[in-house]
Amino acid sequence: MTKLTAIIPTKNEQHNIVEAIKSVNFSDEIMIIDSFSTDETIKLAEPLSDTILQREYQNSASQKNWAIPQAKNKWILLLDADERATPELKEEVIRIINSNTKYSGFWIKRQNYFMGKKIRFSGWQGDKVIRLFRRDDCKYEKKHVHAEIVSSGKIGILNNKLIHNTFISKQVYLNKIERYAKWQANDYDKKVQIITPYHTIIKPSVRFFKHYFLQLGILDGYVGFIISCYQAKAVSLRYKYIKEMRNAN
Repeated sequence: MTKLTAIIPTKNEQHNIVEAIKSVNFSDEIMIIDSFSTDETIKLAEPLSDTILQREYQNSASQKNWAIPQAKNKWILLLDADERATPELKEEVIRIINSNTKYSGFWIKRQNYFMGKKIRFSGWQGDKVIRLFRRDDCKYEKKHVHAEIVSSGKIGILNNKLIHNTFISKQVYLNKIERYAKWQANDYDKKVQIITPYHTIIKPSVRFFKHYFLQLGILDGYVGFIISCYQAKAVSLRYKYIKEMRNAN
Protein backbone atom coordinates (compact mmCIF):
# COMPACT_ATOMS: atom_id res chain seq x y z
CA MET A 1 0.00 0.00 0.00
CA THR A 2 1.26 3.47 -0.91
CA LYS A 3 1.56 5.70 2.12
CA LEU A 4 0.00 9.15 2.46
CA THR A 5 0.79 12.26 4.53
CA ALA A 6 -2.01 14.67 5.42
CA ILE A 7 -0.84 18.24 6.05
CA ILE A 8 -3.11 20.68 7.91
CA PRO A 9 -1.98 24.33 8.33
CA THR A 10 -3.44 25.96 11.43
CA LYS A 11 -3.71 29.23 13.36
CA ASN A 12 -6.23 29.36 16.20
CA GLU A 13 -8.40 26.57 14.80
CA GLN A 14 -9.63 24.97 18.03
CA HIS A 15 -13.18 24.99 16.67
CA ASN A 16 -12.14 23.03 13.56
CA ILE A 17 -9.03 20.99 14.21
CA VAL A 18 -10.49 17.82 15.74
CA GLU A 19 -13.03 17.23 12.96
CA ALA A 20 -10.47 18.12 10.29
CA ILE A 21 -8.00 15.55 11.63
CA LYS A 22 -10.66 12.87 12.02
CA SER A 23 -11.68 13.31 8.39
CA VAL A 24 -8.14 12.39 7.23
CA ASN A 25 -7.38 9.73 9.85
CA PHE A 26 -6.90 7.19 7.06
CA SER A 27 -3.55 8.87 6.33
CA ASP A 28 -0.31 7.23 7.46
CA GLU A 29 1.04 10.52 8.79
CA ILE A 30 -0.91 13.54 9.98
CA MET A 31 1.23 16.68 10.10
CA ILE A 32 0.07 19.94 11.67
CA ILE A 33 1.83 23.12 10.53
CA ASP A 34 0.89 25.68 13.14
CA SER A 35 1.47 29.44 13.08
CA PHE A 36 1.85 29.72 16.86
CA SER A 37 -1.79 29.40 17.81
CA THR A 38 -2.78 31.09 21.07
CA ASP A 39 -5.89 28.98 21.65
CA GLU A 40 -6.30 25.23 22.29
CA THR A 41 -5.39 24.12 18.75
CA ILE A 42 -2.14 22.38 19.67
CA LYS A 43 -3.54 20.77 22.82
CA LEU A 44 -6.43 19.28 20.84
CA ALA A 45 -4.25 18.23 17.90
CA GLU A 46 -1.46 16.50 19.84
CA PRO A 47 -3.23 13.21 20.65
CA LEU A 48 -4.62 12.92 17.10
CA SER A 49 -1.60 13.80 14.98
CA ASP A 50 1.87 12.37 14.32
CA THR A 51 3.89 15.54 13.74
CA ILE A 52 3.39 19.11 14.90
CA LEU A 53 5.66 21.83 13.54
CA GLN A 54 5.45 25.54 14.24
CA ARG A 55 6.57 28.40 12.04
CA GLU A 56 5.80 32.10 11.90
CA TYR A 57 3.24 32.76 9.18
CA GLN A 58 4.39 34.78 6.15
CA ASN A 59 1.83 33.76 3.57
CA SER A 60 -0.03 30.61 2.59
CA ALA A 61 2.35 29.56 -0.20
CA SER A 62 5.46 30.05 1.91
CA GLN A 63 3.99 28.08 4.81
CA LYS A 64 2.94 25.15 2.64
CA ASN A 65 6.18 25.06 0.64
CA TRP A 66 8.10 24.89 3.91
CA ALA A 67 5.97 21.99 5.11
CA ILE A 68 5.78 19.83 1.99
CA PRO A 69 9.42 18.60 1.89
CA GLN A 70 9.15 17.56 5.54
CA ALA A 71 6.43 15.01 4.85
CA LYS A 72 7.59 11.42 5.32
CA ASN A 73 5.56 10.06 2.44
CA LYS A 74 5.61 10.76 -1.29
CA TRP A 75 1.89 11.44 -1.61
CA ILE A 76 0.37 14.42 0.21
CA LEU A 77 -3.22 15.36 0.93
CA LEU A 78 -3.33 18.99 2.05
CA LEU A 79 -6.37 20.07 4.04
CA ASP A 80 -7.29 23.46 5.45
CA ALA A 81 -8.71 23.26 8.96
CA ASP A 82 -12.17 24.33 7.77
CA GLU A 83 -12.32 21.51 5.22
CA ARG A 84 -13.42 17.89 5.63
CA ALA A 85 -12.60 14.86 3.51
CA THR A 86 -15.74 12.79 2.94
CA PRO A 87 -15.75 8.96 3.16
CA GLU A 88 -16.24 8.87 -0.62
CA LEU A 89 -13.21 11.09 -1.17
CA LYS A 90 -11.19 8.92 1.20
CA GLU A 91 -11.90 5.82 -0.89
CA GLU A 92 -11.03 7.62 -4.11
CA VAL A 93 -7.75 8.99 -2.71
CA ILE A 94 -6.66 5.54 -1.52
CA ARG A 95 -7.52 4.01 -4.88
CA ILE A 96 -5.72 6.72 -6.86
CA ILE A 97 -2.42 6.66 -4.97
CA ASN A 98 -2.30 2.87 -5.26
CA SER A 99 -3.06 2.80 -8.98
CA ASN A 100 0.38 3.68 -10.44
CA THR A 101 -1.16 6.85 -11.78
CA LYS A 102 0.92 8.97 -14.14
CA TYR A 103 -0.51 12.18 -12.71
CA SER A 104 1.52 14.30 -10.29
CA GLY A 105 -1.49 15.88 -8.63
CA PHE A 106 -5.25 16.20 -8.65
CA TRP A 107 -7.82 18.95 -8.49
CA ILE A 108 -10.48 18.35 -5.84
CA LYS A 109 -13.80 20.15 -6.10
CA ARG A 110 -15.22 21.79 -2.97
CA GLN A 111 -18.77 21.99 -1.72
CA ASN A 112 -18.87 25.32 0.07
CA TYR A 113 -21.01 26.32 3.04
CA PHE A 114 -21.42 29.91 4.26
CA MET A 115 -23.14 30.82 7.53
CA GLY A 116 -24.30 27.19 7.67
CA LYS A 117 -25.98 27.32 4.25
CA LYS A 118 -24.97 25.19 1.29
CA ILE A 119 -23.87 27.47 -1.54
CA ARG A 120 -24.99 26.28 -4.96
CA PHE A 121 -24.07 29.35 -7.01
CA SER A 122 -22.56 32.83 -6.31
CA GLY A 123 -19.40 32.01 -8.25
CA TRP A 124 -18.46 29.23 -5.84
CA GLN A 125 -20.04 26.39 -7.80
CA GLY A 126 -16.87 25.70 -9.78
CA ASP A 127 -14.52 25.94 -6.80
CA LYS A 128 -11.66 23.47 -6.94
CA VAL A 129 -8.16 23.20 -5.50
CA ILE A 130 -5.13 20.95 -6.05
CA ARG A 131 -4.87 19.13 -2.74
CA LEU A 132 -3.67 15.62 -3.58
CA PHE A 133 -0.17 15.62 -5.07
CA ARG A 134 3.26 14.02 -5.16
CA ARG A 135 5.61 15.62 -2.66
CA ASP A 136 8.58 15.82 -5.02
CA ASP A 137 6.74 17.05 -8.12
CA CYS A 138 4.70 19.95 -6.76
CA LYS A 139 4.99 23.22 -4.90
CA TYR A 140 2.97 26.40 -4.49
CA GLU A 141 3.55 29.42 -6.70
CA LYS A 142 4.98 32.48 -4.98
CA LYS A 143 1.88 34.60 -4.38
CA HIS A 144 0.54 36.17 -1.22
CA VAL A 145 -3.07 35.18 -1.88
CA HIS A 146 -4.82 32.32 -3.69
CA ALA A 147 -1.55 30.63 -4.59
CA GLU A 148 -2.02 27.34 -6.40
CA ILE A 149 0.16 24.30 -7.00
CA VAL A 150 2.61 24.34 -9.88
CA SER A 151 3.77 20.93 -11.03
CA SER A 152 6.40 19.30 -13.20
CA GLY A 153 3.84 16.68 -14.20
CA LYS A 154 0.24 16.38 -15.34
CA ILE A 155 -2.69 17.32 -13.11
CA GLY A 156 -5.91 15.30 -13.08
CA ILE A 157 -9.23 15.78 -11.28
CA LEU A 158 -11.03 13.65 -8.70
CA ASN A 159 -14.74 12.84 -8.78
CA ASN A 160 -15.52 13.40 -5.11
CA LYS A 161 -15.55 16.67 -3.19
CA LEU A 162 -14.16 18.27 -0.07
CA ILE A 163 -16.63 19.82 2.32
CA HIS A 164 -15.58 23.45 2.90
CA ASN A 165 -17.14 25.23 5.87
CA THR A 166 -16.05 28.67 4.79
CA PHE A 167 -17.30 31.30 7.23
CA ILE A 168 -19.62 31.04 10.22
CA SER A 169 -20.55 34.74 10.17
CA LYS A 170 -20.41 37.89 8.06
CA GLN A 171 -17.80 39.39 10.37
CA VAL A 172 -15.44 36.43 9.98
CA TYR A 173 -15.81 36.70 6.19
CA LEU A 174 -15.15 40.45 6.28
CA ASN A 175 -12.08 39.98 8.47
CA LYS A 176 -10.62 37.54 5.96
CA ILE A 177 -11.43 39.80 3.02
CA GLU A 178 -9.61 42.69 4.68
CA ARG A 179 -6.62 40.51 5.51
CA TYR A 180 -6.42 39.09 1.99
CA ALA A 181 -6.86 42.52 0.40
CA LYS A 182 -3.76 43.74 2.23
CA TRP A 183 -1.77 40.77 0.96
CA GLN A 184 -3.16 41.18 -2.57
CA ALA A 185 -2.02 44.79 -2.54
CA ASN A 186 1.54 43.47 -2.59
CA ASP A 187 0.81 41.20 -5.56
CA TYR A 188 -0.99 43.91 -7.56
CA ASP A 189 1.19 46.91 -6.75
CA LYS A 190 3.60 46.33 -9.64
CA LYS A 191 0.78 45.47 -12.04
CA VAL A 192 -1.16 48.72 -11.58
CA GLN A 193 0.42 52.03 -12.51
CA ILE A 194 -2.23 54.67 -11.73
CA ILE A 195 -5.32 53.92 -9.65
CA THR A 196 -8.38 55.51 -11.24
CA PRO A 197 -12.18 55.36 -10.75
CA TYR A 198 -12.06 52.35 -13.05
CA HIS A 199 -10.29 50.44 -10.26
CA THR A 200 -12.21 51.83 -7.29
CA ILE A 201 -15.76 52.08 -8.71
CA ILE A 202 -16.20 50.19 -11.97
CA LYS A 203 -14.26 47.03 -11.10
CA PRO A 204 -16.05 46.50 -7.75
CA SER A 205 -19.41 47.07 -9.46
CA VAL A 206 -18.56 44.58 -12.18
CA ARG A 207 -17.50 42.06 -9.55
CA PHE A 208 -20.87 42.37 -7.78
CA PHE A 209 -22.77 42.01 -11.06
CA LYS A 210 -20.71 38.96 -11.97
CA HIS A 211 -21.31 37.08 -8.70
CA TYR A 212 -24.93 38.09 -8.14
CA PHE A 213 -26.34 37.92 -11.65
CA LEU A 214 -23.99 36.13 -14.07
CA GLN A 215 -22.99 33.48 -11.52
CA LEU A 216 -26.51 33.31 -10.09
CA GLY A 217 -25.83 34.47 -6.55
CA ILE A 218 -29.40 35.72 -6.59
CA LEU A 219 -30.52 32.07 -6.38
CA ASP A 220 -28.58 31.62 -3.12
CA GLY A 221 -30.83 34.17 -1.45
CA TYR A 222 -29.52 36.41 1.30
CA VAL A 223 -26.13 34.69 1.58
CA GLY A 224 -25.68 35.03 -2.18
CA PHE A 225 -26.24 38.77 -1.85
CA ILE A 226 -23.70 38.97 1.02
CA ILE A 227 -21.10 36.99 -0.94
CA SER A 228 -21.55 39.26 -3.97
CA CYS A 229 -21.30 42.44 -1.86
CA TYR A 230 -18.20 41.25 -0.05
CA GLN A 231 -16.51 40.13 -3.25
CA ALA A 232 -17.04 43.65 -4.59
CA LYS A 233 -15.69 45.08 -1.34
CA ALA A 234 -12.58 42.88 -1.65
CA VAL A 235 -11.76 44.49 -5.01
CA SER A 236 -12.28 47.98 -3.60
CA LEU A 237 -10.13 47.28 -0.54
CA ARG A 238 -7.29 45.94 -2.70
CA TYR A 239 -6.82 49.29 -4.40
CA LYS A 240 -7.38 51.20 -1.17
CA TYR A 241 -4.46 49.34 0.41
CA ILE A 242 -2.27 49.86 -2.66
CA LYS A 243 -2.86 53.61 -2.28
CA GLU A 244 -2.00 53.44 1.42
CA MET A 245 1.21 51.52 0.67
CA ARG A 246 2.30 54.10 -1.90
CA ASN A 247 1.45 57.04 0.32
CA ALA A 248 3.44 55.50 3.15
CA ASN A 249 6.49 55.38 0.88
